Amino acid sequence: MSRSDIVSGVALSEEDFEQLLALRTGLRQFLHWSEEQARSAGLTPAQHQLLLAVRGHPNEEGPTIGELAGYLVLRHHSASELVDRAQAAGLVQRSVDSRNASIVRVTLSPLGTEMLDRLSAAHLEELSQLGPTMRTLWRAIEKAERARETGGAAG
Repeated sequence: MSRSDIVSGVALSEEDFEQLLALRTGLRQFLHWSEEQARSAGLTPAQHQLLLAVRGHPNEEGPTIGELAGYLVLRHHSASELVDRAQAAGLVQRSVDSRNASIVRVTLSPLGTEMLDRLSAAHLEELSQLGPTMRTLWRAIEKAERARETGGAAG
């Protein structure tokens, strides 16, 4: 067993590595599928993520560019450029915050809402099919976590 096979004093089993591979493979396959769905709908994957970030934001006035940058793991100027391109494509709108005129909020346009609704329905269907596999992997992760907490083998 190599030093890299030990995490926090707990030896990793072959099953642990198999589960990590299955999880990462499943996530990558889903992300690849998602990107293809966005492209087939006429969006870039980044635009799809942007629409989801706008729609999923809890403030009904919409997120700020800074909040979008955080959701999308982008620098502020990159998020602003993405919003510029999405606005030019008719997917989003910018508006001034109702309480602070120095804050700009981003909301979906009717076209952006329609496209996101269509993509989201397909994504929820795909996730429902992946559910059993993901639950099995999640249980394995929880089992390994319990083993690390107790300092022993998972069981």
